[in-house]
Amino acid sequence: MPWMDVAVAAAVLVGMYLLLRVGGTGTPVSFAPSHVAAVDTDPAKLPYYAARSLLRMFAALAAAVTFAVGYAYAAARSRRLERVLIPALDILQSIPVLGFLTVAVTGFVSLFPGSAFGLECASVFAIFTSQAWNMAFGFYHALITLPREWDEVSRSLRFTRWMRFWRIELPSGAIGLVWNGMMSFGGGWFFLVASEGISVAGHSYPLPGVGSFAGTAIADGDVGRVGWAVATMAVMVTGVNFVFWRPLTAWAERFKNEQSEATDVHRSLVLDLLRRSPWPRRWGRLLRPVGELLGRAGRLLGTDDPPLANGRAGRRTGDVVFAVVAGGLLVWGLAELLGYLHHRTGLGVFVEPLLLGLATLARVVLLLAVATVVWVPIGVKIGFSPRLARIAQPLVQLLASFPANFLFPLATWFFLRTGLSLNVGGVLLMALGAQWYILFNTIAGAAAIPADLREAMDDLGVRGWQRWRRLIVPGIFPSYVTGALTASGGAWNASIVSEVVTFGGTSLTATGLGAYVFRATAEGNYPHLLAGVAVMAGYVIALNRLLWRRLYRLAETRYAL
Repeated sequence: MPWMDVAVAAAVLVGMYLLLRVGGTGTPVSFAPSHVAAVDTDPAKLPYYAARSLLRMFAALAAAVTFAVGYAYAAARSRRLERVLIPALDILQSIPVLGFLTVAVTGFVSLFPGSAFGLECASVFAIFTSQAWNMAFGFYHALITLPREWDEVSRSLRFTRWMRFWRIELPSGAIGLVWNGMMSFGGGWFFLVASEGISVAGHSYPLPGVGSFAGTAIADGDVGRVGWAVATMAVMVTGVNFVFWRPLTAWAERFKNEQSEATDVHRSLVLDLLRRSPWPRRWGRLLRPVGELLGRAGRLLGTDDPPLANGRAGRRTGDVVFAVVAGGLLVWGLAELLGYLHHRTGLGVFVEPLLLGLATLARVVLLLAVATVVWVPIGVKIGFSPRLARIAQPLVQLLASFPANFLFPLATWFFLRTGLSLNVGGVLLMALGAQWYILFNTIAGAAAIPADLREAMDDLGVRGWQRWRRLIVPGIFPSYVTGALTASGGAWNASIVSEVVTFGGTSLTATGLGAYVFRATAEGNYPHLLAGVAVMAGYVIALNRLLWRRLYRLAETRYAL
């Protein structure tokens, strides 16, 4: 319902406002600058910086996977929670990472005054916010589009809810979760420069890492140091793909829903070595008693009686109490927020970001249209061919993970030499942070199409447009909707860094909402930051309500396998 979307958006904004007020202006933050050393741009430091960045990335990934699985499960299982959690997810993915970073720094530094641990927590949290929403959307969609026969098997055999989750629900969403995790990890690289460059009370405290190294080199206009950062990033992305993501994608093939075994499957040298090694089996035997104990404890959760997506309606009294309590808190929070804005700037503060948002919206729509035309056919080709995927996966992962900030020197030079306005060129920079969601989800959707269905189409001689209409579009449609929705949110997020390009002493600025939020964040202007985030959330709500939510329902009712 539209009013629920508006209520959830207001609740998220009120939460941000309270954190800023309590942690920022209401609490004196004590911080010792001596605890954080300046970033040394000596290339010899890059191995250490790379290790620190990787530690933050994987810590954020672990938190994001845990959050995504729990959040999606709660939303799919509870009708009441679904009405709140899914709109909230729409809003959260539309809030720029810089907005989260401002709140996170304020909160964590207040929790750990005088300690660099607060800055580390804020950095990990900022990376987490660039990873979690995409995985949560993907796993939620896998739960609500679970094949009917699997749902019937679980309920007819009276699986416990614990057994259903581990034997049916998690395997069903494993392929999408792995590919979305890979894409989300790339999103973390994209915002690494911002998440490792911490500002407190107008002072900058960069954390040691490849992102802060690149940010310092860009600010100094040192092209050579930027080149070293680019080379280090390429090595890191390629290494992580080889050691971590490629084994995971090959392992996830076992969860494909098909009746005949594919002749060509994903392979990984690391996974083959692990399968030949006795250590995984030994660890499995050691952990088996723990698994059995958890299985017995899971019986307390009850058996799987109600269907997943359409659970029993909660009692009307509970709904009324929930609405009254939540509504009362929301009204109080909105009154506080509006009073704060009225006192500081006046409510006319929303006019400018509303108009600027139209320019950013035009760039988002153009980006989605072009990315769909370009990347959907390529994603289908890669997803259908494990041999091609082995070649394309590291390249795509490298391109998706490459931070746009690293290209700012080249982009600034190109725009100045050609006279191309950033109002147009900004779309190209936005694409670096958004188009890959469509590609990765299309690959995951195509890879999940059962091989027996493709073989049946081959036997029947179905080719060309008929093959797309009968098999490919229905097969990838749910994954494409997830990818396009998250690409839309990623495009809004990427507008923060793509509408303001700075290198050395040269700065280019585009007209748009992203530049507005960027300026508000840099100046520590909380009223303008809240207004910009509120308007961005409003645009995302309208786009989701008019387009993406309807496509989600279509995917759920017509195109589920």
